[in-house]
Amino acid sequence: MIDAPASTSSWDAADYARVGGFVPALGAAALDLLAPQPGETILDVGCGDGTLTLRIKEAGAEVVGIDNSLSMIGAARAKGLDARLMDAADLKFAEAFDAAFSNATLHWVLAKERAARAIWFALKPGGRFVGEMGGDGNLAALRRHLDDELVERGFGPPTYAANWYPTPDEFAALYESVGFRNVDAELIERPTPLDHGVEGWVLAFRKGWLDRAGVPDDQRPAIAAAVARRHGSAIADYIRLRFTMDKP
Repeated sequence: MIDAPASTSSWDAADYARVGGFVPALGAAALDLLAPQPGETILDVGCGDGTLTLRIKEAGAEVVGIDNSLSMIGAARAKGLDARLMDAADLKFAEAFDAAFSNATLHWVLAKERAARAIWFALKPGGRFVGEMGGDGNLAALRRHLDDELVERGFGPPTYAANWYPTPDEFAALYESVGFRNVDAELIERPTPLDHGVEGWVLAFRKGWLDRAGVPDDQRPAIAAAVARRHGSAIADYIRLRFTMDKP
């Protein structure tokens, strides 16, 4: 049996900055729900290159960002942020934060129960957790086109490492089970233009998927181009799950 990885992500900060700038830009709406206040202590779960973490800091809060990508942590630290190499499922905090925030991260974390429990423990009583992630049906067409192309070329998609794209009910049930209350989760359809096309998306956002499928580097550009032809559009079929909750 193949042991599933703790996360399906694999990032290069320079590639992400070039191709993925739309992710923190669209995450600003979830950040508005967080409404960080001066003097608050806030944990950014999956801070990436620190783009939104910096906005939390600029609001006057004390913020710690965590990410499991060394490349991303380096980029966040270059912005002057307190960014620490850590997986969301293995947080090392106990009642340390007034609030937690996460954008476009939790769908990568396969140890989802451990992550939910770790975030709960990281918050002080009365703390809040706000964020956004991929939801049920997210990128269904793009993911299907990529997997179909991989199969035709003789590669087995690593379905054991599939992302977690929950329904609102599934998400709420998990977080309520670890102790959160007042869990509010909703799906938001967000067709998103890809400025660098489907090719750029495949090479940057599905790097970890291609790694696990055993695709050699020299074959990836051709596969990305073929997926773009299958998809026939530079619009990604994103569906986000936005959430808020409290720790009693």
